[in-house]
Amino acid sequence: MERVPEVAVVGAGIVGLCTAYALAERGTSARVYESGVPGHGQSSGQSRIFRHAHDDARLVEFTRQGRAVWDEWADRLGAELVSRDGVVALGGPVPGRLRILRETGGISVRSVDSAELHARMPLLADYAGPAMLDEDGGAIRTRVAVESLADVLGDAVVTDEVFSLAPTGRGTVEVLSTVGRAEYSAAVVCAGLGTARLARNMGLSLPVQPAAHVRLTFQVVGAPPERVACLQDSSGDFGEVGVYAAPYPGNSRYAVGLSQTVEVREDGSFADSDALKGLNDRARAYVSRALPGLDPEPVEYLHCWVTGLPWSEDGMAVWEADRIFFVAGHNLFKQAPRLGRALAGAAMAEGLEENLRPAERLGRPR
Repeated sequence: MERVPEVAVVGAGIVGLCTAYALAERGTSARVYESGVPGHGQSSGQSRIFRHAHDDARLVEFTRQGRAVWDEWADRLGAELVSRDGVVALGGPVPGRLRILRETGGISVRSVDSAELHARMPLLADYAGPAMLDEDGGAIRTRVAVESLADVLGDAVVTDEVFSLAPTGRGTVEVLSTVGRAEYSAAVVCAGLGTARLARNMGLSLPVQPAAHVRLTFQVVGAPPERVACLQDSSGDFGEVGVYAAPYPGNSRYAVGLSQTVEVREDGSFADSDALKGLNDRARAYVSRALPGLDPEPVEYLHCWVTGLPWSEDGMAVWEADRIFFVAGHNLFKQAPRLGRALAGAAMAEGLEENLRPAERLGRPR
C-alpha cells in the first residue's frame, strides 16, 4: 500500500513550495495540493524585491534571517535566487527605516547621495531627496525559485483541489479533495484567496482583505546596464508615493508596480470596474516621469490577486486550529524560505513561533 505523506500543504505558490522543501530538509514528507500551475497565482511574475526595510523591527529581523536562508538554498539548488544589486529607497520614510535597520544590526545599509544613487539606479530621473541603499537586498528570481523548488519536490506536488480540511478526532487531519480523501499528521494552508474560505470551514474568520494588483514591465532603452538596483519610491516627487520596481534577469527589462490595489467585493467583483485600468495608466505615467531609462510603452502586463491584513501592507500571520495552520499576508515572497521553515517546525509539533500568531500583528508599525 502506498505510504501517505506526513503533512498536507495546500497551495503551490512560493510559501507552499518553501514549506514542503523545509519539511523535506528535515526528513518529513509532504503532499502539495495545487489546482493550477505551481507559482502562477499570487506568486506569478519574473521578479520581486527582496528588501529589509520595514516599519516593524521584528519583521526586519525576520527578513534578515530569511536572507541567509535564500543564500543557503541558492547554494544547494545551484541557482541565483536573489541578485546582488541592492535596493534603493526614496522619500520621507527613509530616515526612520534607516534607523530601524541600523538598530537591528547585521544589515549593510546606508544613506546615499545623488551621485551614488545615479550609479546604482541609472534608469532614474534626477532626484535630490532622502535616499538609502540596502546592499543586501536585490531582485528575487521568482521563476527560477519556483521552478527549482518544484523540480526538487517532484511528484510531491499534485494537481488537485482541496475542498475541506478537518480534524478527525484521532490526532490527524482529514483532507477532502477533488480526487480523494487522505489523513495527515498536520496541514499547512497557504492557498492565497482560498485560505480564508478553507479557514471558515474550521470556524475561523481571517481578516484577509482581497484586492487586485497591477505590475507592468518595460524595456530598457539601449544597452542594459551592467548593474541596476531595485527601487522602492515613497517620495511623491514623481507623482506616486508607493512604487516598487525590480529588474528582470539580464537587466533588459524592469517591472514596475504601485502599492495601491483595487478593492474586491466578497463575491470577487471589483468595487470600481475602471480602477484596474486606472492603475495601469498611473504606472505608465510614473515611468514617463521617473524612469527615462525605460521605454514608457509596457511590454508585459501582470494582474494578480493579493491578500492583505488590516494592520500593515507587509503584515503576516498564521492561524492554528487542531494541527491545521492557515497562512495569510501580503508581500510574502521575500519571507517565504524563512516562513517555510517556521511552518515546517509548527507542522512537526515544535510549536508556532510567537511572532507569527495573529495577536502579535507582525509588520505593524511601532
